[in-house]
Amino acid sequence: MSDLSKNDIERASFAFSIYDFEGNGKIDAYNVGDILRALNSNPTLATIEKLGGTKKKGEKQLTLEEFLPIYSQCKKDKDQGCYEDFLECLKLYDKAENGLMLGAELTHTLLALGEKLEDNEVAEVTKDCMDPEDDDGMIPYASFLKKVMA
Repeated sequence: MSDLSKNDIERASFAFSIYDFEGNGKIDAYNVGDILRALNSNPTLATIEKLGGTKKKGEKQLTLEEFLPIYSQCKKDKDQGCYEDFLECLKLYDKAENGLMLGAELTHTLLALGEKLEDNEVAEVTKDCMDPEDDDGMIPYASFLKKVMA
C-alpha cells in the first residue's frame, strides 16, 4: 500500500464510501470492480476475481484497509487497456482508414472477442453508445469508444 500516494488514498476512500451502503465501513466484494473502475482502472472480470472481488452479492465484505492493497495492485497491473489501445484495435477493422467501420462488425467483435458479452448486453451498449449507421452500414468507431469509456 505504500506505493499509493496521499491523493490515491483519498480518492479510494471517497469511492469506497460511496459503496459503503450501510455506513459500517465495509463494502460488498461484489462491488470491487465498480469501485476500481470509478478510480479510472479498467480491470478485467478475471482480475477483479483474482484480487478478491466476488461474482455474487453478499459472499464477502471488505474494509477500506483490505481494499487499498487491491487498488494498489490494480494500479500496478498492466493487463488493462486504455482508450488508445482500444482505438488501435478498432483501426484494424477500418479498411478505408477513414475512421469508420461496419456497425455489424463492431457488434460481432463485442460478442466474440475478449470478455464475452451476451446479446442483450451488446444491444444495450450499441443502443446507448453507437452513432446511427450511414447508408453503407458504417459507424465512427472513435466516438463509440469515447462514449463506452466515459
